[in-house]
Amino acid sequence: MFKKKECVAMLLAGGQGSRLYTLTEKTAKPAVPFGGKYRIIDFPLSNCINSGIDTVGVLTQYQPLVLNEYIGNGEPWDLDRVYGGVRVLPPYQGHDSSEWYKGTANAIYQNINFIDLYDPDYVIILSGDHIYKMDYNAMLQFHKEKGAACTIAVLDVSLEEASRFGIMNTNPDGSIFEFEEKPKHPKSTKASMGIYIFNKNTLFDYLIADEANPNSSNDFGKNIIPEMLKAGEKMYAYDFEGYWKDVGTIASLWEANMDLLGDQPVFNIHDRAWRIFFRNNPLPPHFADKGSFVENSIITEGCKINGLVKDSVIFNSVVVGKGAKIIDSVILPGVVIEDGATVEYSIIDSDTVIKKNAHIGSPKKTAKGITVIGSNLTVNKDDIIEVGAMVNAETLSSKA
Repeated sequence: MFKKKECVAMLLAGGQGSRLYTLTEKTAKPAVPFGGKYRIIDFPLSNCINSGIDTVGVLTQYQPLVLNEYIGNGEPWDLDRVYGGVRVLPPYQGHDSSEWYKGTANAIYQNINFIDLYDPDYVIILSGDHIYKMDYNAMLQFHKEKGAACTIAVLDVSLEEASRFGIMNTNPDGSIFEFEEKPKHPKSTKASMGIYIFNKNTLFDYLIADEANPNSSNDFGKNIIPEMLKAGEKMYAYDFEGYWKDVGTIASLWEANMDLLGDQPVFNIHDRAWRIFFRNNPLPPHFADKGSFVENSIITEGCKINGLVKDSVIFNSVVVGKGAKIIDSVILPGVVIEDGATVEYSIIDSDTVIKKNAHIGSPKKTAKGITVIGSNLTVNKDDIIEVGAMVNAETLSSKA
């Protein structure tokens, strides 16, 4: 007889990530590379195992192949367990029907049987597209101490930003009396982080009722949370203090990578007390030629640097030619920047070649934003890619 689990994590990783444009054309957003070595999903998975949660369901849907292969058996995160561990949960053919996940609540509803396998007392719902370090166990202890039916992690944001979030209005003891989805005139700055802890039986009751409602959007923020408040359930806000970044846009993804740089980075990925685990493919050490110049940058294994790299994040196996310049940019694995080429304020996706003397982006960040070049492309010699351009195979061929 297997021992029941106290808490099971359900990680929502099926989003299309359309605001990341070409970076998610072939890859689910949680599988997008980040920080030189990682993928976005490494952060919630590492948070789980660091918090003592060893049973995680990863709900996939859009372009899942890269993500499925990356997660594998869960071994890099110590989640390769016989009982529990990490399980990828795509939509599947049921007895009565087969359908895509219609919303965040429907995705969990379709996997009630998975949760029930472990008979947990609590279920924590997570998003697969945020960069942060968080002790979920501390939040669980808070939930239990309050005797809550649901606890929602909140981050204090500026009043100007509050209209972009679901906002919790709370009593002095932290209990929630009102939830407003992206309010025009917010009454509070407590923004939902999309992290919820539920008592399992309460969660199941509301999921089943929500599924039976033909007018529901099947969404936690739009439906489940408001219904629980309406019913007078005991709900609390859990204050999170620390770095948290929703990397759902090109600008925020670029900013989060830049936050890793410096002697005292905004976000520290070198914290030995809270390691971020990842799937590591052994590579040779990076090499910097005597004519190269590297300043305030992350350079990962397998790179060959012959030019200038400044204020940038360089993933594995990148080649930078003589006289080439990379400034304020994020260069994903396998990219080749040939001699004399310049890349500024840009993100270059995997295995793309920037030919000699091409120029990508702008010497300074502008209102037009970050320039993005998709994967497996070739930017021709002497080409100029304008500031803020989103280049994939189609736009590159039309340019030619």
